Amino acid sequence: MASRKDPTDLSVEEKLKTLYQLQVTLSGIDEQRAQRGELPLEVQDLEDEIAGLNTRIEKIQEEVRDYQSAITMKKGEITEAQALVDRYQKQLDEVKNNREYDTLTKEIEFQSLEIELCQKKIKEALLRIDERQHDLEDAEQLKKDREADLVDKKSELEEIMQETREEEDRLKEKASDLETKIESRLLTSFKRIRKNARNGLGIVYVQRDACGGCFNKIPPQRQLDIKMHKKIIVCEYCGRIMIDPELAGVKIDAATGEEKPKRKRAIRKTTTKKKAEAEAPAVPEAEE
Repeated sequence: MASRKDPTDLSVEEKLKTLYQLQVTLSGIDEQRAQRGELPLEVQDLEDEIAGLNTRIEKIQEEVRDYQSAITMKKGEITEAQALVDRYQKQLDEVKNNREYDTLTKEIEFQSLEIELCQKKIKEALLRIDERQHDLEDAEQLKKDREADLVDKKSELEEIMQETREEEDRLKEKASDLETKIESRLLTSFKRIRKNARNGLGIVYVQRDACGGCFNKIPPQRQLDIKMHKKIIVCEYCGRIMIDPELAGVKIDAATGEEKPKRKRAIRKTTTKKKAEAEAPAVPEAEE
């Protein structure tokens, strides 16, 4: 078995051809992923929303616990204040002068006000708990609905991925193999161009005297340089690597300057024509 050629030893023609094969393979992977549509983003959005709802639910539950703790504390304060009121009430029966009476009366009044204030705080806390419980129920119901949506979306996405996974894995393996045949510097440049390109094309062929990526006209001399395959040439407008259609294996119609239609269409028409001829009634030959 012959050893693999060093990528740096390849001619410019071989580099461009391999690079274009890689582009076609990567575009095939993009097409497989495009079949998933917006589903991956929808799944991610649902997961983010559910995570946000979990945080919201935890916060509401924490607030409810805080209100319940405050109610317990206020109830304890009411018990203490009521005990003081009872004690001061008993002491009123044993007062010996007006000064002691006034002091005890003021203490009873103060503790009574403390009890009323604590009861008011408890009432407010109970109202807040009731409000937050409603918010909690709404959040939990919304979470339940979103989780059901997530299950459906994930199931739909998994179904599509099952259909495309085998082909995508095959293309990924082919792309990895092609990448080993391209020198690292050129591969890095190609990936950078492809990443910045809106349509994911890092290398394009000349089409109708224009760049196949940005469709800006290419000067005749530059087109000649591209056909010579002597050096890597990039589009001066979009920065994409340029390749001659013939080298890319693309047949261009001389009249239109566009890619020729696939042969399958012509074969299909021929087959249909033959089928029609076979089904047509035979015309008897004229006797001589």
